[in-house]
Amino acid sequence: MSPRHDADSDPGASTAECSRAGCREHASWRITWRNPRIHTGDRRKIWVACDDHVEYLRAFLAAREFPVSVSALTSAGGVL
Repeated sequence: MSPRHDADSDPGASTAECSRAGCREHASWRITWRNPRIHTGDRRKIWVACDDHVEYLRAFLAAREFPVSVSALTSAGGVL
């Protein structure tokens, strides 16, 4: 499974790996974001993160002023 996903895909927590480069840890967080310069308002991207990298990835996106939200990743790929 690719570590980065479009919002239309379902990155199930049972198989998802952290999106941080080089990390192969189990992902337990869903980071939903978009780049307003190239994505329309209805387009979202999803990264998934382990506990160690969720804040790093959130801050990386927020520093670029991308709309970003973080939620728990469930086995169905949704939120709790």
